[in-house]
Amino acid sequence: MNDKAPVARGWFQKADSDLAAGNVLLTSGGPFDSACFHAQQAVEKYLKGILTLAGSQFPFTHNLEQLQQIGEANIPGWPFKALALDELTSYAVQIRYDFEFWPDQETAAQALELAEEVRSRTMKFAPEDAHPRKRVSEPSV
Repeated sequence: MNDKAPVARGWFQKADSDLAAGNVLLTSGGPFDSACFHAQQAVEKYLKGILTLAGSQFPFTHNLEQLQQIGEANIPGWPFKALALDELTSYAVQIRYDFEFWPDQETAAQALELAEEVRSRTMKFAPEDAHPRKRVSEPSV
């Protein structure tokens, strides 16, 4: 077993938790800014899990473009090249303190769809021993 797999699995499990929380918020009528925040957090954690598996160092950051650049430069076959992940970066911090920005349900749905795509690509790219043992389920609302 890859000794980095348990750490990556931890990142992926936390990402799945964020994805589940975002989907609960989306389907229950909001708040949609929080759903966007969870989408960003999920993507960040999936990327950090893949970087961990590859042994790539990354800074403490919420900047998805920066993580994307590190992955593209260091990991052959980086699975997220064609995705515009940088659009989600502002949802990490800026959205939490911008009192003028209130995304609608469609915006939150798009953010979560992108996070689901990142999850799908992550699970295809990561070795089986790094996969979460069980995907976090969304509670019925």
